[in-house]
Amino acid sequence: MAMTSAGANTPGSYPPGPQPPGPQPSGSPSSSSAPSVGERVRERVRSGFGLIGPRHGRHTLSPEQVDSLGLPIGDDGVVVGVDSEGQPAVLGVNRPTPYDVVLIGGLWTAQVLALRAAATGARVAVETGRAQSWMQMVHAMGGGQNGMAVYDVGRVPPQGASAGGPVLVVRDCGMRPPRGRVVSGPWQSVLTLLPYLSPVAPRLIRQARLVGVQRVSPDEAGELGRAMALPRADVDSLPTLADGVTLWCADRDRQYVMTQPTDAEIGLLGTPRRMD
Repeated sequence: MAMTSAGANTPGSYPPGPQPPGPQPSGSPSSSSAPSVGERVRERVRSGFGLIGPRHGRHTLSPEQVDSLGLPIGDDGVVVGVDSEGQPAVLGVNRPTPYDVVLIGGLWTAQVLALRAAATGARVAVETGRAQSWMQMVHAMGGGQNGMAVYDVGRVPPQGASAGGPVLVVRDCGMRPPRGRVVSGPWQSVLTLLPYLSPVAPRLIRQARLVGVQRVSPDEAGELGRAMALPRADVDSLPTLADGVTLWCADRDRQYVMTQPTDAEIGLLGTPRRMD
């Protein structure tokens, strides 16, 4: 973006404005009676101009250049991967309203999302029947003192979520998760992980604001297509998705996203995989 500089002052100059007159002895030339720099500064302070700070050039845009001005404004949240065009895909889990997410996929993807949510400042509460699968992450993050804690199924206490302390509850409770004691609310989102399509999936999908689907069988893809009104092309693609690829669906919006792990995530969780 081209920028122009206008109205810059030379070193030692002062902003435009009325110059307070200094004392003018009668009969003396004006050059010899002009106030000193110190006197002019004191006069400006007394007259309300304030102290003079650093001098910087003024940066302006012409009216023709305003249309070309672009600002990097986007969603705030967790980067879940990249879309088909290689652009970051962001999931905003810290919200002032209840937000339910269902992921029909692998543990690896759920753990990456939990890890990245914690990195954004959210506290993560994991409700699971396989605590051993999560403890490595907890230990890596400081033994539960830095944003992540693991609880048995049905044992998640109230989290006290707030704007300054948002919470993500991850429910890793198998094919038939019981109704959770801790539900979504202001600044508290809930991510429910289903390894496969199950009898409770239609109910959870109806309640969810966002649904992610990874590789499933052709029969499961057909059922999901009917439950979510997916186009035939998406139904046919679901059984062929690569590891780490998720079809995220919200209302009528659909987006394929590839989750690309960082080196640290690979060291902790391994490479992307659908099966656990």
